[in-house]
Amino acid sequence: MGRKSRWLTRNIIRNHIFINEGCITLNNAIVLSKEIQGCLIAEINRPEKKNAVNYDVMEGLSYAMDAAKADPEIKMLIITGRGTAFCSGGDLGEFHSLHTAKEAYEMLSKMGDIVYRLAVFPKPTAAFINGAAVGGGCEIAAACDFRFAKKGAKIGFVQGSQGITTGWGGASILFEKLPYQHALKLLLPAEIMNVEEAAALSFIDEIMEDANDNSWKSRLKGILNKEADVIKAYKTLLVNKWISGGLKTRIEAEIQECSRLWVSDAHMKAVENFVTRKKNI
Repeated sequence: MGRKSRWLTRNIIRNHIFINEGCITLNNAIVLSKEIQGCLIAEINRPEKKNAVNYDVMEGLSYAMDAAKADPEIKMLIITGRGTAFCSGGDLGEFHSLHTAKEAYEMLSKMGDIVYRLAVFPKPTAAFINGAAVGGGCEIAAACDFRFAKKGAKIGFVQGSQGITTGWGGASILFEKLPYQHALKLLLPAEIMNVEEAAALSFIDEIMEDANDNSWKSRLKGILNKEADVIKAYKTLLVNKWISGGLKTRIEAEIQECSRLWVSDAHMKAVENFVTRKKNI
């Protein structure tokens, strides 16, 4: 049996996922597929929660990166969301119980490490923003090399409206990738914007006009038809620049600051309001 036939065309990380000859027991938070030749697609699979990040999603994203890095046939990792949302950020339904800076730091640093790994991933990465990308969802997208968004999707670094900063490294990554004025216009208002506004600020690379618009896949062909060693060599030059420039240290400082603000009165009130709204639904 050949390698490709051993890979299930669509694998759900639920009871197991087949990677080459191995079997890894995980959860149902991520769907992996090889629907585009040369790509591994990691789909966040919590549509009932607007694909909010919990610890299962963290674990799934980590293993998706491990799988994409280890597979010589994979030239690019793509992250998207199932249903109508890309990712709504951290799941406050699970994280509302974090009441100390230390507890917040443990969660933030865990996901911050994953976002950093995504930013310095040795192969190109892309986010296909199929719907709303809010809060930490924008941080995940920011870590990717390319961002394609469906028309009508909403974008928002809304952390500031909740009394905190970005806590997974998103601001540090934005300041690395975008003109600082554009980054500040994304971060400081802490508001939801449409994809056209986000594209004007260099956050979105291309907007898909409708659900059947697959032009983003065509854009990838120009990358995927090149030799894997060439692709990795260019990405390595970029990653080395970020590593030598201290990106990891700056992300750590960002996580520390968010941990401090997590226990502020403003954030605790925002979390309390969120939990109350959920109870009243």
